[in-house]
Amino acid sequence: MKFCKKYQEYMQGQEKKLPGVGFKKLKKILKNCRREFQSKNDVHGVLHNQTCPQHCPVCDGTFFPSLLKEMSDIVGCFNERAQKLLELHLASGFRKYFIWFKGKLQGSHVALIQEGKDLVNYALINAVAIRKILKKYDKVHFSKQGQAFKSQAQSMHIEILQSPWLCELMAFHINLRETKVKSGMTLASFEGCYLTFNDGKPFLSCELFDSVKLDIDLTCSICLDTVFDPVSLTCGHIFCYMCACSAASVSIVNGLKAAEPKKKCPLCREAGVYEGFVHLDELSILLRRSCSEYWEQRLQMERAERVRQAKEHWESQCRAFVGV
Repeated sequence: MKFCKKYQEYMQGQEKKLPGVGFKKLKKILKNCRREFQSKNDVHGVLHNQTCPQHCPVCDGTFFPSLLKEMSDIVGCFNERAQKLLELHLASGFRKYFIWFKGKLQGSHVALIQEGKDLVNYALINAVAIRKILKKYDKVHFSKQGQAFKSQAQSMHIEILQSPWLCELMAFHINLRETKVKSGMTLASFEGCYLTFNDGKPFLSCELFDSVKLDIDLTCSICLDTVFDPVSLTCGHIFCYMCACSAASVSIVNGLKAAEPKKKCPLCREAGVYEGFVHLDELSILLRRSCSEYWEQRLQMERAERVRQAKEHWESQCRAFVGV
């Protein structure tokens, strides 16, 4: 079965109508483009292959704007639903019941797991769909404009594999699977996600559709150790919370939201990436379970550093208050 048909069947089989890639519409744009370019060649008596030029106004005026909107809708829908699901899973006591009531959600723990599985599948199959349609564009145009567009989408934070909520959902499923094994439960969790170690360095791995594999490096590029109390910046890069505070030149007391807009990501050098950071709570739980000895050592070190910074902060506040 061709991927286009497989993708359409998947999207049509969803209970709720979700944003997706307009495969047929985008392929039709490329097909019409070839026809129009061929007809122009025939009028001028020019023999040419059935592909349009690299910078084609017919394609570029409709193809990329359409795909851009679809990608934005997909990642927006995914982020919103994943955030709500994980908020519900991590909530406890009265707050958990309040969220269920507020969202008018009905179901059980099994339904929660199934929704998480569906969301991961939704993200992965759309990522493959986008990759394939851009590959088709480059094949038609003998160009690399599709790859350039993918880089542009990443800089606009609408690349779904870049979403911190995908990382959180992967950790969510691994945590549930380990809980199930320890407690002897028979809940059907998602089996495609794994925490692996390569030369002592942790990676969050997930098998994608069409034999594509996603690996997320969980080593902080600042301290060069396993991320502790991890956060994801809006550019998609993951750091330890304390390391991110250091890179943003803010104290732990003030937090990352106090970072100046001009501060850049240490890896990609993109500015303004700290304000919309996401605390990766599920990933933190996973790493605490999997690297317990390392986690305890870092916890003691960070506690001492937090106490030191808090003490300095309040001493400076007191001096400012008394005018010293």
